Amino acid sequence: MAASTSSTLPASEYDFIVVGGGTSGLVVAARLTEDPNVQVLVLEAGQDHLADPRVNIPAMWAAAVGSELDWQFVTTPQAALKGRTIRHPQGRALGGSSAINNQAYIAPSEAGINAWAKLGNPHWDWSTLASYYRKFNTLTLPDKETQDHLGLDWVDAQVRGTSGPIQASFPGVVQDPLAKAWVDTFKALHYGITGDPYSGKATGGYSNPSTVDPTSKTRSYAASAYYAPVSDRTNLHVVTGALVSKILLEKKGDGVTARGVLVTLKDNAQELMARVEVILAAGAFQSPKLLELSGVGNSSLLESHGISVTINNPNVGENLQDHLMTGISYEVKEGVFTGDALMRQEPEAIQGAMQLYTEHKVGPFCVGGIGSHAFMPMVDFLTEDGKKELQLLLEKRSPNAKEEVQHELIRSIIESADEGSGALFMFLAQVNLHAPPEAKDFVQNLQPGSFLSLGATQAHPFSRGSVHISSADATQAPTIDPQYFSDPLDVEILSRHVQFLEKVAETQPLASFLKPDGKRNHPTAYIKDLDAAKDYTQTTAFSNYHPSGTCAMMAKEHGGVVDERLLVHGTSNLRIVDSSIMPLIPRGNIQSTVYAVAERAADLIKEDRQLTSQVKKD
Repeated sequence: MAASTSSTLPASEYDFIVVGGGTSGLVVAARLTEDPNVQVLVLEAGQDHLADPRVNIPAMWAAAVGSELDWQFVTTPQAALKGRTIRHPQGRALGGSSAINNQAYIAPSEAGINAWAKLGNPHWDWSTLASYYRKFNTLTLPDKETQDHLGLDWVDAQVRGTSGPIQASFPGVVQDPLAKAWVDTFKALHYGITGDPYSGKATGGYSNPSTVDPTSKTRSYAASAYYAPVSDRTNLHVVTGALVSKILLEKKGDGVTARGVLVTLKDNAQELMARVEVILAAGAFQSPKLLELSGVGNSSLLESHGISVTINNPNVGENLQDHLMTGISYEVKEGVFTGDALMRQEPEAIQGAMQLYTEHKVGPFCVGGIGSHAFMPMVDFLTEDGKKELQLLLEKRSPNAKEEVQHELIRSIIESADEGSGALFMFLAQVNLHAPPEAKDFVQNLQPGSFLSLGATQAHPFSRGSVHISSADATQAPTIDPQYFSDPLDVEILSRHVQFLEKVAETQPLASFLKPDGKRNHPTAYIKDLDAAKDYTQTTAFSNYHPSGTCAMMAKEHGGVVDERLLVHGTSNLRIVDSSIMPLIPRGNIQSTVYAVAERAADLIKEDRQLTSQVKKD
């Protein structure tokens, strides 16, 4: 069945209006329309790219970044990153960022999710969310030989998704010795994976899956997996090219009701009414932006832009969290295959890879970003001297009252030998982390030769930033200021993980694939000590594109924007269902948690509005 969207509106009133046809919005819409008696409208600013090879072919994700499929957000200059601005790709397409990400399927930790409950959300702990992590996906294992090669003996059937819409599989193949070398190297370092990462309790190195369909070898994402199979439902209406500029709010007694939205479609602005709820699924940058444009936010900010204040909540747009990452590219020995020729867009390499993909569904085009990952504790801080050093660093910190509880929860994670304060990964090509600001990504202007890159990211940053409207004009991008490394402890943590990359690179068997005196991505990429690691990190670190937390699920007095039912404080029927509600960023790539949150949000809405889940039969 071919899916189709519309560029016209079939009606002016619906039961539910979902703003944003991205990862979370399509999940919620698909689940709500399981009740044939409700009418759901999804408004997506981008277009339908279900047939676009840049989306469907796993390796072509980089071609989508910086294109019309991307909002192309950019931060303000970041003082602790030497004044650099940081690109922030976010999907502007049906499926949202799940249409342009690199498809890494990474699990959060039980401790990280339980922290949400400790922040005042008792029904958002691991025991509650674990079933939703299983619900959204189906994880398919490869054949026995490949399982052995990738070291997949950790897979636990009790936590594995078996019937969800999103298809996940393992990109590694037996022909690639580097995937096995990664797993064996971490075992040699005594950091082999300690359990199934999707159990919420695991550290160490392992082969990670990707959201790639194991049969078609195409990206599995919200549009293809949640929307396309149900696109013929007569109660589901998805309109693309629709820019929502305002939520229509009405004060009723002590509360506020969302009546609908103001949307521009084909240069025509019109009001659409919601009989039951307006659901925001616009993402961590644009959900707070829409709240502010609608009169919900810090009164002084709103008034400065001439916006009437409906609900004064200075927490809107605050608490922005993100994962920073950096890495080192190491030249490999002759005969070791990497993706450098493809990244340099050499015609012969692209032609050969495309032929393998189209004719046999094999080869490098089947692989998105990474297939080798590790959750790591702060090794330096586990010794007696290291513990003392960590205490000294922690004592220098002075979080504000709203952040203190969050910071104590993060502290408990980084102090534990059984938790990951950072993540390491392997990317089978070089990266250019010193590219000029105008470069759209980190694979521009690459040098000759073949490389593999080892990367590091901080799992739970202490730094908090903000995103706010830059004007009352909805077409203008918000002002994004993550305040990266504004907490100096973040530099200490990520830099130490960068140092550990050198340890990984010199450990067998991975070391046997690298040239002993080979080139690196930059003259400064030879990390000799902690000071060098800090300087390199502050010079090169960039976003992992995981913004979250800007409409946090917490009590208003503690910095929150939505309650435990995801309703915006002070409203009766305005709900948020995307990554902005996460009070604390989960470790690893956040797409798995965005899907889980959306699935849980759909259940909450069904409970609150007494909807059924009986899919309409044709």
